Amino acid sequence: MFHGGIMVTRLKATLAALGLAASLQPALADPPRAVVELFTSQGCSSCPPADELLVEYSRQPDIVALSLPVNYWDYLGWKDTLAHVAFTERQKAYAHSRSDRQVFTPQMIVNGKKSSIGSDRAQIEKAIQYTTKGRQTLPVNVSLNEQNGTISIAIEETPETTQRAAEVWVLPVLKSQTVPIERGENRGKTITYANVVRGLNRVGEWRGGSARFEVPLDMARNGGDAYVVLLQSTDAARPGIILGAAKGPGL
Repeated sequence: MFHGGIMVTRLKATLAALGLAASLQPALADPPRAVVELFTSQGCSSCPPADELLVEYSRQPDIVALSLPVNYWDYLGWKDTLAHVAFTERQKAYAHSRSDRQVFTPQMIVNGKKSSIGSDRAQIEKAIQYTTKGRQTLPVNVSLNEQNGTISIAIEETPETTQRAAEVWVLPVLKSQTVPIERGENRGKTITYANVVRGLNRVGEWRGGSARFEVPLDMARNGGDAYVVLLQSTDAARPGIILGAAKGPGL
């Protein structure tokens, strides 16, 4: 457990083959078309417009929107109350995966692949189109079912699935957090953040086909009031393309 309730861990999970996933009720009527991750900071004067845009994206049922506050601007006079080094490391790992080494705020990473300015809606929408290659949804179906304090995560490839190796992650999130900022570049502002990530929990590995993972509900929500599930490829232990995703109830 890290300071501020952040957890980055590997969870014990149960993996079993599924003939059908019909017994599991998905958290969304349809799979999402995109996952957008905003790397932001309370000490960044250009971030508030991006934070507002992420709030808008969080309300779209076909978008999984996440805020990941970073800590490298804390020296500017205000220590971000939601940031953690794990999010900074994730942002840098993305930059290494893309080989462009671009790390800035506000930065939006779309579907684990494309970098955009976090406040530029047009650029973000182009990135979504680029990373989905004309598809309406992500290429792997992820559905959720909660029962008796346990989350069942069902994963099923589709005819559009071409990549069949990825990791399953559960991310606790705070659906909404309002922060009054007293010092630094945003002094005097009160900013509301949506879907603030509070942990990065690796559940296990997926190798194609249909599979199920089980995770304790209290662990999935640990540090937050909701959760998101990501199915993400890796590149030399760095985060890669997001193949599938699902929102927990209430998101």
